[in-house]
Amino acid sequence: MTTIAERLEGAYAHIAKAAKVAGRDPKTITLLSVSKRKPLADIVAALECGQHAFGENYVQEGVDKIQTLAAQFPQFQPQWHLIGPLQSNKTAVVAEHFDWVQSLDRAKIAKRLNEQRPAHLKPIQICIQVNISGEESKSGVKPDEVLSLAQTVAQMDNLTLRGLMAIGSTDATPAVQQSEFQAMKKLFDTLKSQHPQLDTLSMGMSGDLEIAIMEGTTMVRLGTAIFGARTN
Repeated sequence: MTTIAERLEGAYAHIAKAAKVAGRDPKTITLLSVSKRKPLADIVAALECGQHAFGENYVQEGVDKIQTLAAQFPQFQPQWHLIGPLQSNKTAVVAEHFDWVQSLDRAKIAKRLNEQRPAHLKPIQICIQVNISGEESKSGVKPDEVLSLAQTVAQMDNLTLRGLMAIGSTDATPAVQQSEFQAMKKLFDTLKSQHPQLDTLSMGMSGDLEIAIMEGTTMVRLGTAIFGARTN
């Protein structure tokens, strides 16, 4: 049976190979381990291998893991990213527990997170989710709405704007994937010209990792490649 340590090693090798093809330094690409629907033991195994950043899609599942890990394994200090949709009634608990929100798509949500972030915690690191594919099934703002929402976030003391996140089209051809990621990189560069501190372009998963790295992603999100297939 392949272990999480072996899968992590393979994932980093995959990233390094794709970076080499793209003429990039693999150290400029962060691996976010998507741990949704995976048990805490798997996360601990990844932490023991030195993995630091974890992404959760579902608020309550993520909060349960964050609290349990902190209580049972205080020696670990992972970075927790919310990468799934966030509704208004869940902003308070997210503001209290998550380090990053990559799925911001409304000014209302930004305002609530800003107001509800506990004073003793660092600002929440924010990526604006862009619906680059235009698919109705996907969350995110339209590309032409990004600059306005970014300006709103930038004015909030308890939020720090870090960049953009996107999910490519479902079952798309490589040409479509490339076109979408090129559009995201262009949008990111435009936004960075107004907000020079931006450093995160989160795009690319198992099926489109190579193209995302070629087109400039700084963070790829891998789940099954690290933790194996979900059983539920």
